[in-house]
Amino acid sequence: MQVNISDKDLEELIQTGKNNKYKKYSKDKKFLEGLARVYKIMQIVKNVESLRQYSYLHYEKLANNVNLSSVRIVNCKVERLLFEEINEGIEITIIELNTDHYGNKK
Repeated sequence: MQVNISDKDLEELIQTGKNNKYKKYSKDKKFLEGLARVYKIMQIVKNVESLRQYSYLHYEKLANNVNLSSVRIVNCKVERLLFEEINEGIEITIIELNTDHYGNKK
């Protein structure tokens, strides 16, 4: 599946492991490995619903927005990758890293 990343800073973080906007994450090796794994899985699946077979991603469609979905980047951490499904799940546009999913109080 084709994955388009609308946030250029996030794209740089995925490609190089470094970025000023996401400096906190660029220092977290486990997070970077999880982010790279999520990105690779998104590229190899045939459609968005196929993300369900990777249970550790905890894929879910967001209830309050028809087009948005999310996956967990690293188990036991709150950060999730929010993305929008386009063209019947053939193309994904990554929107943001979200740290306040489920009302995180950090």
